[in-house]
Amino acid sequence: MAVKNNTTKAANISATARAIDFVSRFQANWEGLLEILNVSRPIEKAPGTILKAYNASVVLQTSPVAEGDEIPYSLASVTPAAITDVTLKKYAKGVTIEAITQYGAELAVRKTDEAMINEIQEGIISDWYTFAQTGSLTGTADTFQMGVAKAVGMVRNKFKSIRRSVGTVVAFVNMLDAYEYLGAAGLTIQNQFGMTYIENFMGVDRLILSSDLPQGTIIATPAENIVVYYVNPGNADYAAGGLEYTTVGVTPMIGAHINGNYSHAVGELFAICGMSIWAEFLDGIAVITVGASE
Repeated sequence: MAVKNNTTKAANISATARAIDFVSRFQANWEGLLEILNVSRPIEKAPGTILKAYNASVVLQTSPVAEGDEIPYSLASVTPAAITDVTLKKYAKGVTIEAITQYGAELAVRKTDEAMINEIQEGIISDWYTFAQTGSLTGTADTFQMGVAKAVGMVRNKFKSIRRSVGTVVAFVNMLDAYEYLGAAGLTIQNQFGMTYIENFMGVDRLILSSDLPQGTIIATPAENIVVYYVNPGNADYAAGGLEYTTVGVTPMIGAHINGNYSHAVGELFAICGMSIWAEFLDGIAVITVGASE
């Protein structure tokens, strides 16, 4: 008896399960990272839109106004400071049947999938550090401790001046600088989702330690200033073009497709990811250089 149309076979289950596992692991990592950064919810990028970061200021007219006189306006300005677009990045990985035969699926497939997830994630974070270093709220400090304190003070003062509230302040420092300062301080250092951080340090809610920042650089900004944009890989327009990617979650940030290339006996994994960690106000990012003169 012939097999009915659309019967799900073992190959279908295997490929689908692997794609779901791949995107689920990436998604879990990012949801954890966003929790560390205190970003409540990523924003899906609408087609045709671009990302803008602004400088904001308010010049208050404080002169006394005589009875009956016209009240002068205070000058408020918000000007674009940086403009970019979310780039949809494409990735592919092939594992030969010989590699699977020699090392097994756990090493040849799953471990290389995990390495690919880590590399994609590191690229997104590295792009954030590059962008964050362009923050226009700059200053210098003689020591690491003074640099952290100054960065926190500058961002809180800035947001107060534009009448915006600050809840959580996140700071980013070079890992070697942090360990050199901490020494035997006995602070608890946490490691989650590939990110090393300290909670409640000198007015910083989360001090994140990274090797992507140059030594002597301290960056701080309110969590409210950090925005994550993403391109939805499950976009119906992609499917209309014959490109269907497996996604998970309400805010899918990565899509994967598994394909068996029988002509080369290679198991292929294709992934797309368009994510950008951005800031609403460029002058809401403090960049402090330690050891430089004023």
